[in-house]
Amino acid sequence: MIDNTIRVERAKNKMTQADLAKKVKVSRQTIHSIETGKFVPSTVLALKIARFFDVSLEDIFKLKEKKDK
Repeated sequence: MIDNTIRVERAKNKMTQADLAKKVKVSRQTIHSIETGKFVPSTVLALKIARFFDVSLEDIFKLKEKKDK
């Protein structure tokens, strides 16, 4: 799955989930679901979020390390 630093970026910018949701045109619940790992955003939404914070996609979203079995 994917880890993300959206909550950290929001804190740096003193934004609520609702503020970010409005900027990228999704619901607050969508932002919450992405932050908690319950929802993986589309490529377009991930790019919008990264662009809004003026960081690279890889700075916000990272693949979780796969554990060996």
